[in-house]
Amino acid sequence: MTESTIIQPVKSKERTVIVDILRAWALLGVAIGNYVDYFGIGKPIKHAPDKVSDVLALVNQYFFAAKSWTLLSVLFGYGFAVLMNNIAEKGKNPFLFFSKRMFWLFVLAFINSAFWFGDILKDYAFLGLVLLLFYQASAKTAFRTSILLLLIVPFVSAWLASVSHYDNSKEMAKILPLYYSHNWIDVFVMNLKGTYFLEVINPQYAITVHIVMFACMLLGFAAQRIGFFDRLPEFKKQLKTLFWISLAAAIILNVVLKMAASHELKLLKFFRPGFWVILSTMLSIMSGICWLYISGKLKSVFSGLQFMGKMTLTNYMTQNVIATFLFLNVGFGWFNTKPYWFYVLAAVTVFVAQIFISKWWLSHYNYGPMEWIWRQLSYGKRLPIKKVKEIKA
Repeated sequence: MTESTIIQPVKSKERTVIVDILRAWALLGVAIGNYVDYFGIGKPIKHAPDKVSDVLALVNQYFFAAKSWTLLSVLFGYGFAVLMNNIAEKGKNPFLFFSKRMFWLFVLAFINSAFWFGDILKDYAFLGLVLLLFYQASAKTAFRTSILLLLIVPFVSAWLASVSHYDNSKEMAKILPLYYSHNWIDVFVMNLKGTYFLEVINPQYAITVHIVMFACMLLGFAAQRIGFFDRLPEFKKQLKTLFWISLAAAIILNVVLKMAASHELKLLKFFRPGFWVILSTMLSIMSGICWLYISGKLKSVFSGLQFMGKMTLTNYMTQNVIATFLFLNVGFGWFNTKPYWFYVLAAVTVFVAQIFISKWWLSHYNYGPMEWIWRQLSYGKRLPIKKVKEIKA
């Protein structure tokens, strides 16, 4: 077997920089979203009025909430296409390889769910298997399928709201005592049960959210097929157009949806376009970052984000472990006792620290710890983690 036929992970120098930058930005939103969730979980606590917290809540609502996991879904689809190309070039079975890779992602998702009941890895592992049906599809097919799914989402969401009366409050109340436990096992059980009740058997999440995720994955798949992220300068005109159109759509949809809700229009019983607002905002943010990147702006910022994005899996799981220590009784036990701004500050602090740690780590090692473990399990071989220093003659 020659070296060219051996399946190898994508090397660092072959990675698309902007994709890692976008992954890092999405991780910031994920950290903020997950950390502020602790503000609303637990026994009711009254907080004094706080203007700073009010402003940060609006920033999170309009710029981060749900925009991060939709962006990560786009990038997951992109990464899937890159990986499948790599495997196909080596003459290997893509179904077998990727199925194995998703199995191990399920395992990592289970571990992560024990620390946080808002885990997203399980969803990517499941939808990754569905994505296999499209691995030979053209960019046009993937794009059209994505648009079709996004067009039906408002109707599906409204239909589920009318026929499903799922209520997890009673079950969540039962596991709340475990939330305050000082025992790690209780915390793990609480998080796993929370994942089950809030996401796995929740129709709106299990159906609507998965449709949106999969549509985003197909968008990322189509983007890779046309080399969008690899040829950004060539797409500068289209990038600007995407930015302005998606920004305008986000503003208009936000205003219209607010007015419709305030007037309690009956239309919302049959048509709920909330995810259109989220996706248009996400696309404007994504295209805006890409525009800044190819314009040569914020080079030092993007350089740091690049390292962060290369260790997306490690940083995501670490964020959740740190949150468990900060907010539950197995650690500091802060729960929802602090003002809203505190949770945003905690998330940003952890994120910034991870940028510097990621940069240091990748100066000594080839992969992040979790990336290294996942790659070895996926490829079924031991991969060197330490970088080999080049000896100059």
